[in-house]
Amino acid sequence: MSDATVSPAEVSDSGDRDFQIRILPQVSDEEFLKVLTAVKVDPPARGILLPKMKHLNILLKDVECRAANIIKQEMLSLGADAAVARGTVSCSIPATDVILMGTERQIRSFADHVRVQPFGLKSLSEKLERILAGYRATDLVLSTNRREIPFGKRTRIMGIVNVTPDSFSDGGRYLSTQAAIERALELESEGADILDIGGESSRPGSDFVSVEEELKRIVPVIEGLRGKVRVPISVDTLKADVAAAAIEAGAEIINDISAMTFDPKMPSVIAEKRAAVVLMHMRGIPKTMQEGPIVYPDLMGEIIAYLAARIEHARSMGIRPESIVVDPGVGFGKTVRDNLAILRNLSELKIFGRPILTGVSRKSFTGAMTHVEDPAERTEGTAAAVTACILHGSHIVRVHDAGATKRLVSMADAIVREEQR
Repeated sequence: MSDATVSPAEVSDSGDRDFQIRILPQVSDEEFLKVLTAVKVDPPARGILLPKMKHLNILLKDVECRAANIIKQEMLSLGADAAVARGTVSCSIPATDVILMGTERQIRSFADHVRVQPFGLKSLSEKLERILAGYRATDLVLSTNRREIPFGKRTRIMGIVNVTPDSFSDGGRYLSTQAAIERALELESEGADILDIGGESSRPGSDFVSVEEELKRIVPVIEGLRGKVRVPISVDTLKADVAAAAIEAGAEIINDISAMTFDPKMPSVIAEKRAAVVLMHMRGIPKTMQEGPIVYPDLMGEIIAYLAARIEHARSMGIRPESIVVDPGVGFGKTVRDNLAILRNLSELKIFGRPILTGVSRKSFTGAMTHVEDPAERTEGTAAAVTACILHGSHIVRVHDAGATKRLVSMADAIVREEQR
């Protein structure tokens, strides 16, 4: 955003003035403060005005009508508003969805006001405060069993190493241990911040492999990389025994596409080993996830509810909150339209206050939009999708080509993140 300038208004008895008018976009606190400074707002007033510049629309699902009426009145009393269904005022309907509409300051005041109100509004107040804190969090940290990985200043690149014969894009290319090690080293040299090693394909229609086969594929690779790479190693698996062996071999992150629903032993392994974990949204299993009609009455609502439940389960099993990453599961049980909608609405996942991982590289929806059938040729579609992810809040992008992505990320971060300019 360019610096704002204010020219002294010419005094005119006619009342005719040529006002310059701009609608300011919703940008970072730093950008808003620049505008306030350029307008020469008194420094103590800038902190007061900043929350008033940030408008929020917050959706509350299935609110009991008596609570909804209190919410409506409290929001109106603050100069804000709340949208409710017809019939709410008379309570002729049992419940309604509610949209809170106001500045961040008004929403925070509302949360404070309803803390003492009945009908469950105290819990709403507490949850709103947690969500707002998560949504505004910028300097996040991911704790593994070996290090702390900071996020906020730049987007991290996760390089894919498929030690499989049947992955959709590069199946078979890195099936030998030596080929996989060389590929991992190449990805690190190109700029990958994390290496994600997988021994089982999760492409649509794929079958599970045995624990023994998966271990045979990935453990020698991890052991071969130990001491040769500086970046953390992630393992793409949904099996607890594989995760345990991988962590012992040197892995720090378990990328579980089932969000620890496939193997009930997985949470205990993660907690005991103090590893980090990626929790991803997926319907069904890879073999069947794209079969039949795929319908989401509320796509983002389902993803958020699912991830919230999985985060709560992880915490209840002793997994540290600071060791969790969330992933909306682009391409896993979703249509092309669904995948595009996730990218547009990705910022909704910021409410968790945890790093967001997105995997869009070479996926079929990028081919569908660019009319490119060969996954290896979906370069432009992947670049556009990765850029959209960064612009909408992704902290980690999982890709096949680290070199090109490194250059793309440098440009996207320069646009999004003030620290890069």
